[in-house]
Amino acid sequence: MLGLLFDTVDRVESFVDVFIYVYSLVILAYIITSWVRLPYSVWLNRIQRFLYDVCDPYLRMWRRVLPNFGPLDLSPVVGVLALYVLRAVLINILDRLH
Repeated sequence: MLGLLFDTVDRVESFVDVFIYVYSLVILAYIITSWVRLPYSVWLNRIQRFLYDVCDPYLRMWRRVLPNFGPLDLSPVVGVLALYVLRAVLINILDRLH
């Protein structure tokens, strides 16, 4: 029974690691595609729309909290840092279950 708990904790830790890593990459892709303005491209528009739909609700939360720095948007940086802090907290809690 204890082995099942340890296996579950390991799987949750792996899921948290992969989820935060992938979501950080998605935020990076969102930033890069927001800089690129190509002539009408169906595929680029679809990718940009997907990234906007996935990232903007999370980043909007940080934009409300952060002061306005003019054209500089620090919400992705703060958002990714918050994800890694959350990861550290969750891993610490899960390690105590081990």
